[in-house]
Amino acid sequence: MKDGTVCMLVTGANGFVGKPLCAELLRRGQSVRASVRSGNTMDGNVEAVTVGAIDGETDWSAALNGVDAVIHLAARVHVMKDQAADPLTEFLKVNLYGTSNLAQQAASAGVKRFVYVSSVKVNGEQTTVNRPFAESDEPDPQDPYGISKLRAEQDLQRIAGETGLEIVIVRPPLVYGPGVKGNFIRLLAAIDRGIPLPLAGAKNVRSLVYVGNLVDALIACATHPAAAGQTYLVSDGDDVSTAMLADLIAQSLGRNSRAFNFPPGLLRAVATFLGRAEQMDRLFGSLRVNNQKIRGELGWVPPYSMEQGLRATADWYYSLHPHRSHM
Repeated sequence: MKDGTVCMLVTGANGFVGKPLCAELLRRGQSVRASVRSGNTMDGNVEAVTVGAIDGETDWSAALNGVDAVIHLAARVHVMKDQAADPLTEFLKVNLYGTSNLAQQAASAGVKRFVYVSSVKVNGEQTTVNRPFAESDEPDPQDPYGISKLRAEQDLQRIAGETGLEIVIVRPPLVYGPGVKGNFIRLLAAIDRGIPLPLAGAKNVRSLVYVGNLVDALIACATHPAAAGQTYLVSDGDDVSTAMLADLIAQSLGRNSRAFNFPPGLLRAVATFLGRAEQMDRLFGSLRVNNQKIRGELGWVPPYSMEQGLRATADWYYSLHPHRSHM
């Protein structure tokens, strides 16, 4: 740390969360080093270090030299149809062994704090409408990705006990914003094209987090003294049903929502027949998180509303499709 400036190492720095995180750290006057697998697509003010593949053998010495804190985003991420013969083994290579190796080397290099971006999937896949997940809940991961994230969390706690490295764990739900992929961008594109969607009957409640809010929370976790040793669930705080989300997306796009009511039970049966049951669970199941712990302990307040986050996402979407425009 020089003249009050903290040197941050961000892994996965050229990804969906990593790019805005590095940009915001620079805006706040921090020194930023980015680890990238190959090449360098980072801002010129970000020092990029190529580390190659992340696993239990990765050499982090060049990336960690002089670093005060690490924000570890890089991971093998959840995919809908994993083609690996043994998905858990592949997830563990990166998410457990890669993370543990980085944390051990960070502790040896004199790094003070290590912020690990885990997943709400450590808690489980669904909640009831009235009982959100909390940090104190017993973990209940249901798939190889969630299991690998939990095992990484557990090993980081072991490393913290042995070395004194300050571990902070952050479990976000679905993250959206400019650069989003997967089901969210498909939903946005369908609404933009005016495709009628059978979502009006959705009575679920889901928590989401705008990437700008997650970035702000991660910086708080990397810098606030009270965050050391803690686990936090983060969200926008504006929990919505899938039907409400579709309406809000339509508003952000300047479109009319064409959602219609279709019996969820019948829709689930059709989705199961088509092998799309998991996507149905994401659309019609509830997954809420309680973000009161990070608000209370760190005084964290999401700087952006869901409306602002969706508008920024819509603006980004239209920048990719200039022939379409807000109506």
